Amino acid sequence: MSGRARLALCAAAATLMASCALLPLVAQPTWLVQAVLLVAVQTGVGAAARRVPLARPLTVAAQALVTLMLLTLVFAREQAVVGLLPGPDALRYFGDLLHQGSDDVSRYAIPAPLTDGIKLLLIGGVLVIHLLVDTIAVTFRSAAPAGLPLLALYSVAAGLADGAADWLWFLVAAAGYLMLLLAEGRDRLARWGRVFGGAPLAPGAREGGAVAPVRTGRRIGAVALGVALMVPLALPAMQGGLLEKTGTGIGPGDGPGSGPSAVNLLVSLRDSLNVENDRQVLNLRTTATDLSGMYMRIVSLDDFDGTTWKASRRPVVDVPDVLPTPAGLGADVRRTVVSTTITAADWYAQAWLPMPYPPADVRIGGSWRYEPVGMTLVGDRGQDTRGRRYVVASLDVQPSAEQLAAAPEPSAALRREYTKVPSGLPAVVARTAREVTSGSANHYEEAVKLQDYFAVDGGFQYDTQVKVGTGPDAIATFLEKKQGFCVHFSFAMAAMARTLGIPARVAVGFAPGTPQGDGSVSVSLKDAHAWPELYFEGVGWTRFEPTPTRGTAPAYTQQDTPGNAQPDETLPSHGSNATSSAEPSASDDCTSRMRRLDMCASPSAAPVAHSGGGTPGGLWALLIGLGALVVLAVPLSPMLWRARVRSVRLGGHDRTEEGAAAHTLAAWLELTDSAWDVGIVPDESQTPRRAAERIVDLGHLDAASGAVVHRVAQALEQVLYAPRPRPVAGLAGDVRQVIAALNASVSRRARLRALFAPRSAVRALWAVSARWAALRTRVAGARPTLRRPSGRPSRQRG
Repeated sequence: MSGRARLALCAAAATLMASCALLPLVAQPTWLVQAVLLVAVQTGVGAAARRVPLARPLTVAAQALVTLMLLTLVFAREQAVVGLLPGPDALRYFGDLLHQGSDDVSRYAIPAPLTDGIKLLLIGGVLVIHLLVDTIAVTFRSAAPAGLPLLALYSVAAGLADGAADWLWFLVAAAGYLMLLLAEGRDRLARWGRVFGGAPLAPGAREGGAVAPVRTGRRIGAVALGVALMVPLALPAMQGGLLEKTGTGIGPGDGPGSGPSAVNLLVSLRDSLNVENDRQVLNLRTTATDLSGMYMRIVSLDDFDGTTWKASRRPVVDVPDVLPTPAGLGADVRRTVVSTTITAADWYAQAWLPMPYPPADVRIGGSWRYEPVGMTLVGDRGQDTRGRRYVVASLDVQPSAEQLAAAPEPSAALRREYTKVPSGLPAVVARTAREVTSGSANHYEEAVKLQDYFAVDGGFQYDTQVKVGTGPDAIATFLEKKQGFCVHFSFAMAAMARTLGIPARVAVGFAPGTPQGDGSVSVSLKDAHAWPELYFEGVGWTRFEPTPTRGTAPAYTQQDTPGNAQPDETLPSHGSNATSSAEPSASDDCTSRMRRLDMCASPSAAPVAHSGGGTPGGLWALLIGLGALVVLAVPLSPMLWRARVRSVRLGGHDRTEEGAAAHTLAAWLELTDSAWDVGIVPDESQTPRRAAERIVDLGHLDAASGAVVHRVAQALEQVLYAPRPRPVAGLAGDVRQVIAALNASVSRRARLRALFAPRSAVRALWAVSARWAALRTRVAGARPTLRRPSGRPSRQRG
């Protein structure tokens, strides 16, 4: 096996070893088997292209084209031309898959299910990384920089996984990189001939063991790995993320960098409801007389994609001294100002500030920013709620049923943004909404009927063991099965309200907590909740409660009673191990009338956040980062090509007469090209001596540098004209001295032009053109042989 083939195999192995760090991110590891096969094909294509040989850019292009065809074969076979060639339909399908994958990364906790979108991100990312590693390490024979894409792959995986076995994946990835460096070192040494070192062997003794340079390289690699693994253990641990893991796997919140869209509400709420140990999150002291409306709102989700709800990315501003009046709230609506002092637990590191809605004034220390549309505060530069004590003045808005019923239509812009539903939403969602609300005279009556349909009349069961729904049919499945918990109910009601033309969004936070003997209110993890907010012009965003046996129904949705039930510490949500409620909404223990009057037990729902498995869009961010690297590499390619050529020309050479002659020719060519880069165009018609004089004259070189130029020219004349040329030592150093002198003699602008846009880089295009012409000649010469009926094999090489 040749040295380059061995290097290609090591590059593939290093990529696959680094990609093992992605295994903890998904539940099924089967994608890695496909990645291994595709990387093997990609490696074979590169080896074949270098065997032809093709020019380096053409080799990379061939590998990229085959990579696209492989991805098409695996993911978009039905949309492709003849099942293999990517056409417009296949490219559109890839775009849809990438969009789905980015949404899935934001939606699911780690380990995520292996959806088609996530699989494309994983396998496509590995193939892109391997293409970069193979190009740098094998095609351009520079293994050291190939560690950068490997590091990017490992870093993204480690940052997302945040697991205890990160050191193991680092060890595997680092071993792959060291193996690649060792293979390149062996290849370089092999081109020098037999590696010498050590004592001579006794007659008849067999050679064994690694030679001295190889042993030294292994020892250095082992020491470096040991230092990299042991030093972090001696440093203080960095507590990253906002979802600090607990022994039960419950996390307190979501971070500002990732955004609330990263929370997999369905998974985390179900898992949190089944834990045995509850923890206090917030302690409240409030002037409110009715605790049933003391919901602690964290963030609102207003972006609906047909499957789930996410928070739109909106700009944040400095926190104003006095918060503005909520959008849509009219002066004739009754309201009272409530002051609440909130103390967050020392372990509760939430980037979004829990507050009663709508807030009118917030007094808190630290660095915070204000999001005006959702009226939320978010920590800036790593700020969180850990141990914070703050005071919130909020409005207890008390609209009447008549005011809600008489609400006019909102503005066209608000309707357009908050009643938008995707075209792929199953028709059963809108059809059920129309059936449930038939006979309603206005949007308020429709909203109340939707709430009662879920909480009272529809026969829905509150069940934390229900399987998490995915895909566009998730809401339709929930309407059919009629089993779920607060996220299912709030998501479904908000979606159905939008189909009726009612602006809707979903709020995430905590339901009313438990009153304590000292007059405070304790809010625990099991009080975490999700509920829909519907917009009525003149009142603003208004809370509804569709989840049976959880939270409290607002007074303005109950025409018979003000509904002032307070949370009770004996409710099931605060018990030990209340995992599921299988009784229907209209059970024997709690009649529909009792539910409508809010006389039933209403324990709070489960916590909203999971344990910080990952950063949203991490894998998608990896692909974007790789794309940015490619975009940056295009304008920098002349500089990179020029640096590579200079390194080859002035590098080592064979210790033979032929090797010395080739080195002299390369040194002279590098000298003239460097002069060309600063504006001295080469004249091929002149002798070496005349060309040297021209470079010294036009380059304004001093006497010492001029003498060096003439020494290189004399060495070239020896090679060209002497019967037995004498090798000249130190030519590489002479050329570098001349290059420094040429750069010193020109302006800064000329030096930058020579660095980033060297004129001699046009030789790369000439080389591609020459290889293309040679390839055409070779193919043309092979045609008669292919047409002859002779059974003898052709001697043409591929």
